[in-house]
Amino acid sequence: MTSELVVPAPISIPAAAPATGGDPLLQSKFAVPEPPAFLVARPRLTERLARGVREPVTLVVGPAGAGKTQLVASWAAEGTPGYPIGWITLEEEDNQSGLFWAYVLEALRRAGVELAPSLHAGADRSFLVRLAAALAERAEPVVLVLDGVANLSGQAWATDLEFVLRHAGRMLRLVLVGRWDPPLPLHRYRLAGRLEEVRSEDLAFTADEAAELLGLHRVPLSPDAMDQLLQHTEGWAAGLRLFAMALEDSGDAESLVATITGNEATIAEYFVDEVLRIQPEHVRTFLLETSVLDTFTPELAAAVTGRADSRQLLTVLCRQNAFVQPAGDNAYRCHRLFAELLQAQLAREAPERIPELHRRAAAWFAASGQLIEAVGHAATAGDWTLAASTVIEEYAIGRLLIDGRQSRLGLLLSGMPGDLESPEGAVIAAALALDVRDCETSAAQLARAEELMISKPSGYSPALALAHLLTDAMLARQHDDTDAVLHAASAAEELLGRTPPGRRERDDELRVLVLATRGDAQSRIGAVDAAAITLTQVVTSAPGTCDGIRVGALAHLALIEAYRGRLRHAEKLADQATELADRMGVGASRPVGAELALAWVAMERYDIDTAGRHLRAADPRRIRPADGMIHAAFALIRSRRLQARGELRGALTALADAGHVPGGQAAPSWLTRQLALTRARLLVTMNRPDQAIEALGELPEPDAEDATVVRAAALAAAGETEQAWRLVEPVAGAAGAAGPVSLEAWLVLASVAARRGEAEQARGALRQALRAAAPESQRRAVQQVWADLRRVLRDDDELATQYKQLQGAAHAAPAAAATVLVFEALSKREMEVLEGMAAMLPTEEIAASLYVSVNTVKTHVRSILRKLSASRRNEAVRRARSLGLI
Repeated sequence: MTSELVVPAPISIPAAAPATGGDPLLQSKFAVPEPPAFLVARPRLTERLARGVREPVTLVVGPAGAGKTQLVASWAAEGTPGYPIGWITLEEEDNQSGLFWAYVLEALRRAGVELAPSLHAGADRSFLVRLAAALAERAEPVVLVLDGVANLSGQAWATDLEFVLRHAGRMLRLVLVGRWDPPLPLHRYRLAGRLEEVRSEDLAFTADEAAELLGLHRVPLSPDAMDQLLQHTEGWAAGLRLFAMALEDSGDAESLVATITGNEATIAEYFVDEVLRIQPEHVRTFLLETSVLDTFTPELAAAVTGRADSRQLLTVLCRQNAFVQPAGDNAYRCHRLFAELLQAQLAREAPERIPELHRRAAAWFAASGQLIEAVGHAATAGDWTLAASTVIEEYAIGRLLIDGRQSRLGLLLSGMPGDLESPEGAVIAAALALDVRDCETSAAQLARAEELMISKPSGYSPALALAHLLTDAMLARQHDDTDAVLHAASAAEELLGRTPPGRRERDDELRVLVLATRGDAQSRIGAVDAAAITLTQVVTSAPGTCDGIRVGALAHLALIEAYRGRLRHAEKLADQATELADRMGVGASRPVGAELALAWVAMERYDIDTAGRHLRAADPRRIRPADGMIHAAFALIRSRRLQARGELRGALTALADAGHVPGGQAAPSWLTRQLALTRARLLVTMNRPDQAIEALGELPEPDAEDATVVRAAALAAAGETEQAWRLVEPVAGAAGAAGPVSLEAWLVLASVAARRGEAEQARGALRQALRAAAPESQRRAVQQVWADLRRVLRDDDELATQYKQLQGAAHAAPAAAATVLVFEALSKREMEVLEGMAAMLPTEEIAASLYVSVNTVKTHVRSILRKLSASRRNEAVRRARSLGLI
C-alpha cells in the first residue's frame, strides 16, 4: 500500500564542507539536483524506490537521458518524514579510494550519522570495520544515494562498500544510480529478494507520462501522433524532451512528428556528446558500420564489420546501456533514434562504404537462408545483379511466381531496371511481367535471358535453368499453349531432381508449382483422370507457403469430381477449399471454383434453391484474369437450373454464354464437351431430335459412350426406338462406363422400353437407374425423365420405394404419414457446430468455443443445412432431433 511505503526525510546541508588533507570537498556533490521546469511526476517509480530502501540495495540503471537522476532526486526531495538521506554525485576523478571514502563520510555526517572525529577516510580494514560498527549502532537506517556509480572504475571501491553494507546490521541502505551495473555481488541480493531494480524498460515513459510532458511544453498531439512519437523515441526521456522542445515553436506539431529523426540537431548533439564521444575509435567505427542493420546477431555484425570480437563489443555496449540492447535470442539492435544518427553520420563520413556493407550483409543473409533480408540489402546497395542472382540461386523463383509483385519479395525487386545485363535479372523481369499479364514483355525477357545464358563464359547453373523453365511454363499457360506447358513442366521436373540438399522448403514450393501447372494443363486437354491424380498430389503435398495453390487445386479437383459424378467427394473438396481460404483470411473472396462445384453438386441432387445460392456467389465476372473453365462451368450449371425450372429457351441461351473468353484461358475440353452434350439433350427435350443428332456429329469422338447415350435419346424421340435400343443397351451394361453416363444410359433404356410398351423391361432398366443414382443422390437425371416413366411405377411398390428414398423419404408405413430423412453423415466438427446451433448460440460464440474463425463456422452451417436438406438453422435442429442426432 502506498501509505506504508518508506519515504525519505529532508536533507540538511551544512554551510560548508569540511576539508581533507588535500583539496576541499565540493558542496555541489552533496546537493540533490534541482528539479527541472518540466518535471513529470512518476509515482509508479517513486513508490518502487520507497519500497526499495527497505532492503539493502536499490539499483536504478539506464542509458544516458533515461531520467535516472531526476527520478531519484524527485523522490529524495519529497520532504515527507522517513529515513535520512545522504547524496553524492560521483565523477571519474572520485575513483581514488581515499577521496571516495571522504565523500562517503561527509555525506553520512550531513545525513545526521554521528561518527567519531577520529574516523578518517581510508580503505584499510580498520577503517571499514569501525565505519560498519558505527552504522550498526544506529537506531534507524540511513540511505546513501550514489549517483553516477558507472563513473567509478575498478573493483576495490565496490568490494569495500559491500563489506561495510554487509556488516552495518541493515542500518545502511544504498541507492545506486548509473548507466550500467556496478561491480557489487548483485546476484546475491537478487536471490535473497533484497534488491530492488529499476531498469531501462521501467524508465521508459508511458503514454500518459509522455502526454503530461508534452502538455507542459504546450505541444498537443492526437493519440495516433503520440503513439508514433513513443514508437520513435521508445519512451526515452531525453528524446521526448528534445522532441518537445523542437515541436513547441512549431505551428503544426502533428505533421512534424513523423519528420524529426535522430539526426535532428539537438538530438544528434546529445548522442554525440553522451555516447559516441566517450567510445574508443574502433567501437565508434563498429557502431557506424552496424547501423546499416536493423536487428543483428554477433555473427552478422562480424561479417559486416570484419571484427572477430563483435560478440564481446556488443556485450560491453549492452552492459554500458550505450543505446545497444538485446532483441531476442542472440540478437541485438540500436535504439531507433541512435540508429538514425549513426546512419546519418556514416553517410556524411564515408558514403562510399555503405554499398559494400550492405553487400556483405546480403551475402551473410543469403548463406543463412534468409532470402528477404538478403535481397533487401542487395537492393539497398543498388546491386541488382546480386539481388537477382540471390533469388535465382536460392531457388526462390517459385515464391515470386506464386505471390507476384505485391509480395515482400516482389516489392523489393520492383525497382530493378528491366535492361539488367544478367540472365538472372532477365528471368526476374519476365516473372514480374507475368504478374501483370504483360506476356509480350515476359516473352522478350525470357528470350534475352536465353541469349545471355548461352553467351555466359562460365555457363549457367541448374537453378537458373530451372527458373527459366518455370517462368516459360507460366508464360505458356497464359498463352493457353498446353503442349508447351506440359513440355516445360516435364523438363522442370527433371531439373528438380538435381536441386541441392538443404533447400527442402523451396524445393517443395517448386515441385507443387510444377504439379499444379501440369494438372491444370492435363485438365485443359481433357486428360481428366491424369489431372485428378496430379491435382490430388498438389493438395496432399503443398507446404504451408503454398496455401493459395492448394485452394485452387482443391476447387479445380472438386469440379472434376462433380463432372465424374462423385458428388460427395466433390462437396468435401469444395468445403475444404472454402475452409482453407477462410483460414488464409480471404473469406470475403471465396474460391469461385469451389462455389461452382457446390452448385454443380446441388443441381445434380435437384436442389434448385441451393444451386442458385452458390451460382450467385460464383459470378465469373469477379475472376481476374478471366478463366474459361469458370465461365463454362457457370453457364453449364445455370443452363441445367433453368431447364429444371422449365425455361428451356433460357437454358439454351445460357449455354451460348460459355464461348471463348477474350484474354483468358480456354475452358477444358471435358467441360466444352459437356456443354455440347447438354445442348443436344436440350434439343431432344425441345422435340428437335434432328438438330441434336447433327450437333452430336460435330463433336470430337462422336461415337464415345457419352455421345452415344444422347444420340439414342434423340433417336427414341424421333421414333427410331429399335435403333435407339441397339445403341444404348451395350452402354447401360458396360462395366467401365462413367457413373453419370451409366445412369443416363439406364434412364434412356427405360424410356425406350416404355415407348415400346415393354413395361417389364422398362421397370428393370429403371430399377438399375435408381440403384445407380442412390449412392450419390443423383436426382436431376431421374427427375428430368420421370414424367414419362411415372406410369411404370403405378403397379410397382418396390420402384416407388426406391424413388421415394432417392427423393429423401423412406417407404411410409400405411398408418402413418411420417417420413424418415436419408442424409449424409455429419463430421465431428459439424456435430459440434450443430450442438451450438441447438443451444441457440450466435455464430460468434460457437466460433469462440471451438477456437475457429466465424467464417469457418458459417461454412460448417452451410454444410449442415445441405446435408439435412434444411433451409434454416432451426429447421436443421428440428430434423437433427427427429433423427436422434442431438
